[in-house]
Amino acid sequence: MTASLRIVAAGPGLTVQDLGRPGHAAQGLSRGGALDPLALHEAAALLHSRPAAAIEMPGMGGSFSVDIPTRVALTGAPMKATLDGAPLRWHAAHPIAPGQILKIGGVERGVVGYLTPGAPIATSPVLGSRAAHLNIGIGAVLQSGDCLPLSDDPAPSRPACHLPGAGPFGARFNGGTVRLVPGPQSDMFDDAQRAALGQATFVRGPRSNRQAMQLISQDDPTWHRAAGDLASEPIQAGDVQITGDGTPFVLLAECQTIGGYPRIGSVHPADMGRIVQAGPAPALHLSFIGWEDAEALLASHLAALARLPASVMPLVRDPADIPDLLSYQLISGVTSGDDLDPTAR
Repeated sequence: MTASLRIVAAGPGLTVQDLGRPGHAAQGLSRGGALDPLALHEAAALLHSRPAAAIEMPGMGGSFSVDIPTRVALTGAPMKATLDGAPLRWHAAHPIAPGQILKIGGVERGVVGYLTPGAPIATSPVLGSRAAHLNIGIGAVLQSGDCLPLSDDPAPSRPACHLPGAGPFGARFNGGTVRLVPGPQSDMFDDAQRAALGQATFVRGPRSNRQAMQLISQDDPTWHRAAGDLASEPIQAGDVQITGDGTPFVLLAECQTIGGYPRIGSVHPADMGRIVQAGPAPALHLSFIGWEDAEALLASHLAALARLPASVMPLVRDPADIPDLLSYQLISGVTSGDDLDPTAR
């Protein structure tokens, strides 16, 4: 019998996502994949594996069970989670046994959380990826009662572990400064327009989805530039388009591959996690940086990713959360008590 992860009750918009399908833009297919790829790298560090397919949970999770012993990594936006009613720490990996019910509630900070099983999701890949790409009809939203096939977990009994302080990328859930690099259309905006954009305060707008994130501001959009007869050009995730009314939209995983709105710049890869995980309350500021600083920032970001496995620590359980505490052997190696006193010999 094939092992599986069952969606006992599905929250809204759950999908299977991995790192996406690079290399198909010429055929009209954007990369897609997880909105926050950092969360998949964090899960890989916790599970001692490579980044693999996960369940992406925008805003709310659901209830889940497995039919084989395995582990689950909980990463991305912190969400309230329990296993058979016992609370689980986020940014951590936990063992889960057949029949246990994992419940994941709403986000506490950020936008989207991820559930990655240690027994990798084994749905059939399309163009080398298991990621749903709803915009073009690959995959579908997960429903209550769905079962996802799983491979074998190489270490199902490995103890629970966590990323202390939500790991080195934990600050991305609090908004802040998002750095932009220049693009091929940045020079269409003059210095005053770019300065105005950099001085404005933005928050996530309601017209946000997996294709793009709307940025809204109380500031006067003096960075507006009429598109006029601007020809459509290739676009990619991270590009910041300015629409006809001056509203910036940051293109995300399932964006189109061609667009006609002028692009004032592009979000640096190191800050994509910060932009996608900014909820409707945290303030965002856009800051332009040059190519030299952008290259140094990328090197620092990649080095931090490489250090993720070294950041993982064993998860010490709170005795108050262990219902069968008295069944554990807590005493061993009994001595007379004077073995460390040299005068007692």
